[in-house]
Amino acid sequence: MEHMKNNILFETEFWKVILADNQEFIGRCVVDVKSKAGSLSELSSEEWKDLQENVIKKLESAIKKAFGAELFNWSCLMNNAFRPEIKNPKPHVHFHCMPRYRNEIVFMGETFLDKQFGDYIKSEEERSVNQEVFDEIKKEITKNFP
Repeated sequence: MEHMKNNILFETEFWKVILADNQEFIGRCVVDVKSKAGSLSELSSEEWKDLQENVIKKLESAIKKAFGAELFNWSCLMNNAFRPEIKNPKPHVHFHCMPRYRNEIVFMGETFLDKQFGDYIKSEEERSVNQEVFDEIKKEITKNFP
């Protein structure tokens, strides 16, 4: 899938927050560490502190204000670094932030329905939006930063 243009929401000293191309859960983001850490145990205490104080709080607050997210699922799955076509795997720490919604969200004429709210995510559907909707999702989140 082609990456949307201008998908960086914000950066801190240690982290980059990117609006994900897959908007199955509106506001879904990837939080990428700037260091070369390949496992959670390699993160410094400064990186952990920055993640908690300057990324998670800011991002959750903004998405909650922008779209009314009920809760957030966070995952750190680095399996893609070991796909068969990758000859020299180099896992890199990043988190997926998946806002979850009890009710459907209508934004710019598009309906976003969290079909698995209150349940485990059994399989993810790819949800692409056009560049205009993508840019407006980004704008809606960033205008709600504390």
